[in-house]
Amino acid sequence: MAPEAALAQTYPVKPIRIIAAAPASGGVDTISRIIGQKLGEKLGQQVLVQNRPGAGGTVGSHVVAKAAPDGYTLLTISISHAVIPSLRKNLPYDPVHDLTPITVLVNAPNILVVHPSLPAKSVKELIALAKSRPGEIHYSTTGNGSPAHLAMELLKLRTAIDLVHVPYKSTAFGTDLIAGRVSLTFASVSSTMPHVKAGKLRVLAVAGSRRSAAIPDVPTVAEAGVPGYEVDVWYAALAPAATPKEIIAQLYGEIAPILHSPEIRERLASMGLEPVGNPPDGTAAYINSEIAKWAGVVKAANIKAD
Repeated sequence: MAPEAALAQTYPVKPIRIIAAAPASGGVDTISRIIGQKLGEKLGQQVLVQNRPGAGGTVGSHVVAKAAPDGYTLLTISISHAVIPSLRKNLPYDPVHDLTPITVLVNAPNILVVHPSLPAKSVKELIALAKSRPGEIHYSTTGNGSPAHLAMELLKLRTAIDLVHVPYKSTAFGTDLIAGRVSLTFASVSSTMPHVKAGKLRVLAVAGSRRSAAIPDVPTVAEAGVPGYEVDVWYAALAPAATPKEIIAQLYGEIAPILHSPEIRERLASMGLEPVGNPPDGTAAYINSEIAKWAGVVKAANIKAD
């Protein structure tokens, strides 16, 4: 215990590296840089963000899982971290035992949107329409195993409807929806609401466990007729397993107040993000529950990795 206590008292004494397991300019990258800048100011050390995308986040996660557990290499990941274990076998690391959670950083609410040509103005109407036209309505996503794909497959499982998945590998998934070549999808509030306001899309519901602060009048899918349905898109911070608990506690103690500071809350809100900042133990339990949840959906829907 003494060496760990001594380490925590002097930590940090050099720059900290955050591995963002996602491409530059995406949500994981953006929140990493926002938190990294403020964390560096509070700790008095430079915090560097390095993007290590690839294989749904496994490339960056592997780097951190094998890094020294000294608090100087951290990881930021998305909900994909909880899905990958079910999609990809023989991972080079154990997502649960080789990494230790610090906190869930933010939720990025996704919303269910349809093209105006689809005659459904509520979730119940969508379900009824899909049941009357099985296998005829197409939805777009950014690929197999993406948050939108998981959200829609869970909706299909909960309501026994038959929708056709059209996976894309580019932003065409959104442009084709706006053009009416596909009928619906789940997408982020920030990317979608401008098109809703312009009348190019219609919003039916919020996918998550609670309403979005950005659109408080829009019900959740559960409220709109599918009890128990919830898909929260989240980003979290982790560290290598065996990182001293004192350092994990110190990092959490610095990051959580950053997330809930007025300045950062406002910045996050402008991007459609909502701060979370739950403690390490709660984060571990949440991630484990998400891994179990999505394992069931992947199996039931027979989802395969791209």
